[in-house]
Amino acid sequence: MFRRLKLYHKTAYQTICLIISIAAALILWTAVSSIPNISTVFVSPDRVWRAFVKNVQNGTLIVHVRDSLIRVLGGFALGAVCSIPIAFLLGWYEGFRAIVEPWIQFLRTIPPIALIPIVIAACGIGTSAKILIIFFAVFLTMVVTIYQGVKNVDPTLIKAARVFDANDRQLFFHVVVPASVPYIFTAVRLGLATGLTTLVAAELTGAATGLGTMIQQAGMYFRMDVVLMGIVVIGIIGFILDKVALLVEKKMTAWQEGK
Repeated sequence: MFRRLKLYHKTAYQTICLIISIAAALILWTAVSSIPNISTVFVSPDRVWRAFVKNVQNGTLIVHVRDSLIRVLGGFALGAVCSIPIAFLLGWYEGFRAIVEPWIQFLRTIPPIALIPIVIAACGIGTSAKILIIFFAVFLTMVVTIYQGVKNVDPTLIKAARVFDANDRQLFFHVVVPASVPYIFTAVRLGLATGLTTLVAAELTGAATGLGTMIQQAGMYFRMDVVLMGIVVIGIIGFILDKVALLVEKKMTAWQEGK
């Protein structure tokens, strides 16, 4: 009962802080947008809100959000599925690490936008091209994060398991994997953020719809209210996805907190 009450007060406190933070940001935004030399580029929240309402009512924004989410979540899912086994292999097998790790580090230095000509030539300008670019960025982010988790497992845990005659299979599944779970969820959160930040680059492959496309097209016609609206919408989607991942992480790692 006391724990639930404490959790309730903590949630209420965080909610109040979030509301205050949003209100302060809106006040600052309004103040900055009222400056004559800046107002033409950094438009007011009121104009952005009107653009939001207009695009929701005519259904345009819903289509853009839907198509962007399909690309981001598709690239993220593919990146997660591929990165987890590769990361564990990197951390567990020295020979595999010696061969693959240099290529992982090499590919990390290549910006996803540089792959656009190759991806278009190989996959065309369909959804698969956009998912592939997002996958590239997400995979590299997640594989490095999870690999560091596997590599940095507490040696004391491994030594303790060895004392009880645990074989390699038992050591891997009962010590290394559980100890790496927090790193996996950190990689998930970073992967989702990377997918969203790569979205605009992915939609340079000739997309007709999508938030990145909407921002690019609005920028060409200097419709800064739509540009800022798209940026804010991407930020809100990222915030929601991050909170969902954080909630799942808390549920699945509650045992580590003694709950």
